[in-house]
Amino acid sequence: MAILLAPVLLGIPALIVSSAAVAGSSSAPSITTISLTAHAYQPSASPGTTDDYHCTLVNPHVTENSYIISSQFVPGSAEDHHAALFLLPPSLAATAERENDGGRGWTCFGLPLPSSDLAGLGAVPLLTFWAPGAGVDNFPKGSGVTLPAGSEVVMQVHYNLLVGDRPVKNKLVLHTVPASTPLLPLHLDLMLAPPDIPCPTGVTGPLCDRAASLANLGQRFGQSVVAEVNGIEALCGNNPSDPPEGDSTSCMSRIDKSGYIVRTYAHMHLLGTAFTMVLNPGTPEAKTVLSVPNYDFHDQRSYNLSTPIPVTAGEPIKVTCTYEPALAQELPLLRKAPPHFVTWGDGSTDEMCIGIAWTSSVLPNSHDSI
Repeated sequence: MAILLAPVLLGIPALIVSSAAVAGSSSAPSITTISLTAHAYQPSASPGTTDDYHCTLVNPHVTENSYIISSQFVPGSAEDHHAALFLLPPSLAATAERENDGGRGWTCFGLPLPSSDLAGLGAVPLLTFWAPGAGVDNFPKGSGVTLPAGSEVVMQVHYNLLVGDRPVKNKLVLHTVPASTPLLPLHLDLMLAPPDIPCPTGVTGPLCDRAASLANLGQRFGQSVVAEVNGIEALCGNNPSDPPEGDSTSCMSRIDKSGYIVRTYAHMHLLGTAFTMVLNPGTPEAKTVLSVPNYDFHDQRSYNLSTPIPVTAGEPIKVTCTYEPALAQELPLLRKAPPHFVTWGDGSTDEMCIGIAWTSSVLPNSHDSI
């Protein structure tokens, strides 16, 4: 189960590769720095909308199996609302190259590949997620993300045209080591919950009706996005046509593989105020994996756990997101949009609830140099 959204850059990327030995260890593996820069992309939106999601394919030209030990998405301008970067296996590269249209990319509201759906998104695993506040994304010591030879990267970037519509030039930097390096591969569990936030008390308008708001979502981003909303509701056990409403949302998922949670992440949009991720909720074994009591969209980050948390495949894990709908009338960006019932959606004035947990199969050695 996975979803992440955001547009991306356009154009033919420039590739810069350099290698350097790890300082302080003559036997340490060589770290390769891969820098991918795309030509400027001019974000645009359909009439009556203020968001653009664009995907492009960038090729790091990896000829040997490797591990990614850190990455950094460098936004080209304030129009970058958030970005998701997906690893594309060699088996899907030819299909994506056709969609890439000679380097010009493709529109990608919702899922990163036009042919993908909620069930098939696992074939394109998430590498990293960028939002305001994020910098260099270092994976925990002793671990890394596998990068098979011939892999490419889909960059999905969400441009917020409420900020502006200047040409944007983004960049991605990967730091890799050979696959022979004794690192633990990380596995990603992605947890979603569907927001269903009514208009605040005393606020009215035609889009305060959920059905009307969903219809408007489909007009802005396409009917596939409405199907995505309904799919998330169903995955969380809700009736898609009559889900529970309120200023918070929760959803129970299951841990995919046994091991240790070593890293976590939370994502909401501008109405988000608090986030929790709890293992085995409602039982004596309940354990809070992540708590962000004062969530700030402009200061998002991943959290490497100082004490990894052991998990067993099939264990329940619950994410809960809390929102303040009154912010829609207070924040300058959101005041530009008409009052509306807020659901999951790709727009800056829509919402999300995403929790991510990275696990390793065994306990990483925190003393490792990589």
